[in-house]
Amino acid sequence: MYETLSSFAQTGGLLIFILLFAGVLAYALWPRNQQKFDKAARTPLTEPDAPETAGENEDDADVR
Repeated sequence: MYETLSSFAQTGGLLIFILLFAGVLAYALWPRNQQKFDKAARTPLTEPDAPETAGENEDDADVR
């Protein structure tokens, strides 16, 4: 009984993994999603380099 259940779980897990992988791959390579991924790829190039400070003055940073 254990061997049968174990074999079924392993085979089922492998099939689920393959289906999920194929779904993610299809989503990533679907032509309609290309613009969204291109925009996400350019985001680091369009954001400012300086980090935003949360309520800190630049003058106070020199005192520390």
